[in-house]
Amino acid sequence: MRTRLAIRLLSLLVALPLAAAPAYAAGGGGGGGGGNSGGSGGGSAGGGSGGGSGGNSGGSAGSRDNNATITKCKRGQAWNMRRKRCMAQQSGMLDDESIYEAGRELAVAKRYGEAITVLSLATDKTDPRILNYLGFSHRMQGRVLVGLGYYQEALIQDPGYVPAREYMGEAYLQLGDLGAAREQLGEISLRCGTTCSEYSRLSAQIGLFLKGGGWSPPEAASALGASPEDAL
Repeated sequence: MRTRLAIRLLSLLVALPLAAAPAYAAGGGGGGGGGNSGGSGGGSAGGGSGGGSGGNSGGSAGSRDNNATITKCKRGQAWNMRRKRCMAQQSGMLDDESIYEAGRELAVAKRYGEAITVLSLATDKTDPRILNYLGFSHRMQGRVLVGLGYYQEALIQDPGYVPAREYMGEAYLQLGDLGAAREQLGEISLRCGTTCSEYSRLSAQIGLFLKGGGWSPPEAASALGASPEDAL
């Protein structure tokens, strides 16, 4: 109960500076609406690519240069998708779609501090994709409750954004709250069934938790052979 209350309070703290944020520009990647299509379509690395597929409304898949921030840019820089070059991680230097892509790449590469720096530059701070990876990056640096606050805010913006529900379920497992993690698994199944990648990953994590291993990063769960059936 205390954990749930703390999450609500942190969600409010996350939401306060977002209240004055502008609506997501039509050309910026369709973060809110894109989340639904991304969630139902599953996702790739990190569980957040559901929103990434939704982001194609702002820039087609063909215009992307996968992992360009990691492979082409120096530290302190990020790939600008519109200008096709590396630019400083500073306000006004990157459009929101470039910020999302760079932040996602950095988070998946475990460069969490940099990911937070880049994602915090977004003009639209209500984009559930941005909020989701801010939550992920904070959580992976040990600030689990802060991460949960960001996930909660992402779901306020788009309740159907299942990548945030997957990560929220993982966060609950980190806190030892199996019941809350299962609730999120159920919410995911209602939105994209039991075959989407978000469901599979979270159910594998729950299965590993039930085997007594506690929470582990997704790659560890896969290596240990946890399966979706273990979560039931």
